[in-house]
Amino acid sequence: MRAVRIDEFGGPEVLVPVEVPDPVPGPGEVLVRVVAAGVNRADALLRSGRYHRAGRPPLIPGAEAAGIVAAVGEGVSEFSPGQRVVALDGGKSSGFYAEAATVPVDQVVALPDGIDLVQAAALPIAWLTAWYCLRELARVTKDDTVLVKAAASGVGTAAVQIAVEAGARVIALAGSPEKAAWVREFGPQVVVDTSAHPDEAEVEEVLRLTDGRGADVVLDTVGGASFGRSLREAGQGGRVVALANVALEPSTVDTRDFYPKNVSIHGFQLTNLQIQGYDPRPDLRELAERVAAGVYRVPVETVLPLERARAAHERLEQRGNRGKIVLSVAAE
Repeated sequence: MRAVRIDEFGGPEVLVPVEVPDPVPGPGEVLVRVVAAGVNRADALLRSGRYHRAGRPPLIPGAEAAGIVAAVGEGVSEFSPGQRVVALDGGKSSGFYAEAATVPVDQVVALPDGIDLVQAAALPIAWLTAWYCLRELARVTKDDTVLVKAAASGVGTAAVQIAVEAGARVIALAGSPEKAAWVREFGPQVVVDTSAHPDEAEVEEVLRLTDGRGADVVLDTVGGASFGRSLREAGQGGRVVALANVALEPSTVDTRDFYPKNVSIHGFQLTNLQIQGYDPRPDLRELAERVAAGVYRVPVETVLPLERARAAHERLEQRGNRGKIVLSVAAE
């Protein structure tokens, strides 16, 4: 079958189209014929050798996909060939930049009518992350002001919509006038172009917009220096959720920026949460149903064929995308 493989760590150029043997599902596994695979920053970190749980090459990347059940392994009764499904890599899948992948049954969810497979492929990583961070960790309510950083990203657009549906007041930060204009489509009450408010000016603007109180919830999807600002942007009793470090730089923290305000800090990493026993299926099923019902919109900016995975990673690392990038592997 066709796949894209990493034979050595490096830049996007190490993503090489290859032919590999067809996978065979083992006990408790589902063989998924991949129609579309989501592209994530974790894939780029894996490719470069900087991902926290990277194995050694050769590796097939890809942490999320949607497709059709092709076969099931021994002991699997929940699925049958021909079903439309979405799948998540919790560290045990064979990688979704390929025509087929084997997935443990507890990482597969049947899809409802009304959601196409390209949309579905963009759900597991970004949407489960935003959903869990806002609903389970921050416990967002209609009385909260929620600050979403990098709001034009996959996680950002998901978080904005989830917080808006919860009735919260949402302040969305985006890195250019074009991204800021686009993010307004998802319903936040306030959008800030951070290119016009860099660094400490961002903190001042958030405090101005909250009458000096700060935000009740800060979703930090950036890391690095942004995390220190997030602590200053949080208000009394605020909750800061840190879920990434796309800046790939250390965060300098002054404890005086959070302990006097009784601010709670939560760290989040989806695959490690699964190691701790989290079952993603109920949340992923609910998200798919809400997308199918039109409650949420999954913005997919770019769809590229599997063989152009290199171009997909280049686009991702240029940070020019608005919403998700997806690889098209096969026709539904």
